[in-house]
Amino acid sequence: MKIGIYIYDNAEVLDFSGPYEVFTTANRINHNDTLFETFLIAERNDIVTARAGYQVLPHFDITNHPELDVLIIVGGVHTNEMTKHNVIHWISEQQKTVPLIASVCTGAFLLAQAQVFTHHKVTTHWEDIPSLRQLFPSLDVQENVRWVQDGNKISSGGISAGIDMSLFIVSQLANVALAEATAKQMEFRWVKND
Repeated sequence: MKIGIYIYDNAEVLDFSGPYEVFTTANRINHNDTLFETFLIAERNDIVTARAGYQVLPHFDITNHPELDVLIIVGGVHTNEMTKHNVIHWISEQQKTVPLIASVCTGAFLLAQAQVFTHHKVTTHWEDIPSLRQLFPSLDVQENVRWVQDGNKISSGGISAGIDMSLFIVSQLANVALAEATAKQMEFRWVKND
């Protein structure tokens, strides 16, 4: 399965590195490097400067990535990204072919702007819940949850909640035992929704 994680300047580092670690660790635990082929996608195939100056080079850009099974849109300082018509159009187009689309933290704003999230149950970082409700009043914004699944769309709260959500995705696409073994290997206490 191909897992694409969309990043951009001022993205929250753990929003993309956490899920990346989950899927690649699951491969190691499963002794199968191709179970989850995980890669970073950006607007351009150039260095992305995430929060606090953390620099990373994406594997692909929005014009040349492989067909995806899962797309994860990360959060961070998202407001500039919301105004990029080519990015929003690309995100919107992905819902036609990608079986599972997810967001971490304020990545929910980008999915709402692209009309991937319309009347869905969603969540985001607790600090941004009022803003998400104000900008996108048709959304059913949930509070006090690590992640929310609504059909083939999943959103998580902020930062470390993306790890919980990614473990949940592993449990759905592979099995719960692999997700639990991955969390153990990462020495991470997986917080599941009730």
